[in-house]
Amino acid sequence: MPSITTIHESLPYIDPEPTPSALTAAHSLIASERALVPDDPHHALLPPPPTTNLTPLLAAEHARLASNPTSKLSALDFTRYEAPTTTTSTSPSELTVLLSRAYAAHAYVSSRRAHLALLDTYGKNAWLIGNWQLEGELKALEKELAETKRAIDVVTLQRKGAQDTAGPEMQGLEETWRRGVSRVLETEAAAEALRREILEARRQAGQ
Repeated sequence: MPSITTIHESLPYIDPEPTPSALTAAHSLIASERALVPDDPHHALLPPPPTTNLTPLLAAEHARLASNPTSKLSALDFTRYEAPTTTTSTSPSELTVLLSRAYAAHAYVSSRRAHLALLDTYGKNAWLIGNWQLEGELKALEKELAETKRAIDVVTLQRKGAQDTAGPEMQGLEETWRRGVSRVLETEAAAEALRREILEARRQAGQ
């Protein structure tokens, strides 16, 4: 995963707004630099996307659903919960098997009804407690978000104050630097003119 090493430096409270020509030149430089590096679909600071490790059974089920989206899941056999049917020609051994299955289905349905009754009686409290816990987590996150926003505002005000304080000094240093560069250029031009005069005087003296 690539790392971000570029540091964004700007003085928005000191530097003037860029001109349209400067913006065009900056966009051109950005485009030329981006052309050298391929775009990464994932942000450099984000973790890589999770990979799914499906079991062969789940992979086969996903493939079946993808091939036929209208198909239904047939993993549950609901016929086991249906009442067994008998005829007059059913033997006693077959009736014994059917009766044992009916007892098992009755026990399951009775247990299921008891569980649903308990859920109907006490599930509401558990649901309210879960909502209360989620509400507490939400309030904690909102508090953290508000504190972060306040910290950002404080940093922004401190940054503005520091730039407002250092602005006149930086402008004075910039003007001094410009005057110094101008004087250096003037001195070099005068020295070049003097050198040419000396060479011309020597040439005339030699004649």
